[in-house]
Amino acid sequence: MSVPDEVMRLAAERESARAARDFAAADALRDRIRGAGFEVTDTPDGPRLERLAAPPSPPQRRLTPSEVVSLLDEPATADATLQWLVEGWPQDVGRGIDSFDRHHPGMGLQHVVVDVTATPAEDWEEADLVPLEDGTGWGAARNAGLVRSLGEMVVVLDGSVEATGDVLRPMQRALADPSVGLTGPFGIVTEDLREFHESLGPDVDAVEGYLMAVRRQQIREGLRFDEKFRFYRSADIEFSFRVKEAGLRAVVTPVPVRRHEHRMWASTPADRRDALSKRNYYRFLERFRGRFDLTVSGGRPAEGG
Repeated sequence: MSVPDEVMRLAAERESARAARDFAAADALRDRIRGAGFEVTDTPDGPRLERLAAPPSPPQRRLTPSEVVSLLDEPATADATLQWLVEGWPQDVGRGIDSFDRHHPGMGLQHVVVDVTATPAEDWEEADLVPLEDGTGWGAARNAGLVRSLGEMVVVLDGSVEATGDVLRPMQRALADPSVGLTGPFGIVTEDLREFHESLGPDVDAVEGYLMAVRRQQIREGLRFDEKFRFYRSADIEFSFRVKEAGLRAVVTPVPVRRHEHRMWASTPADRRDALSKRNYYRFLERFRGRFDLTVSGGRPAEGG
């Protein structure tokens, strides 16, 4: 252990004060040594210095979404903002962050980690941490992260996604087309606004929220998730239709990723997730019922619909 010269000098002065039986001065010097981060212990062989353990960090105050400070009026300082949500399983988000950092050397990345589980802050030392109150819904939590975006491209990711190659540059190229407002590797389409199925695109009706990218300018102009969606299901479809309602396309961009288990889906009891999914689907319909003009097929309601 390395002890600073100043601490050694204070310890020597304290020994001299003790030898002179000036115990008040010795106690004052002990306090100064403690203030420098060391404890002095008297032994038959002389004083022993040991570094004090760092005091525990005070609990981090959890914020409401409305308390999160927006950075959207500041100029962009990164190529891409990657926005993660921790609702449990922080190791999944850590794996995702590591994979994107590893496969995108030379890119300026800002990781925004929105946490609703009180994960220790030191787990996210390299990220912009947004600690929200326990119980914050999915849509509100995502929006709290979106306003922290400093990247020209904003990417919403789930912790189940792991990059296995260059994911971000292909999506940058897709968004360079001014007609495109949303992209990602997992696209879905519908003919009746009831059933959605996977599609390779390129044009799709929605991009799934496991991995979706938009331009920061769209966020600055007010693009958000519907905060009534407390559970994630169908929130990505509703968000996609908001993009299409603005006259922009949603397109599939194939990128190299590995998908792991989606923990929230797997950990939610089947009857509970079915009820939440159904409720969210009707929230989507509240706004977009009958909007077949926004679909790729331009389909019509099923007979009797």
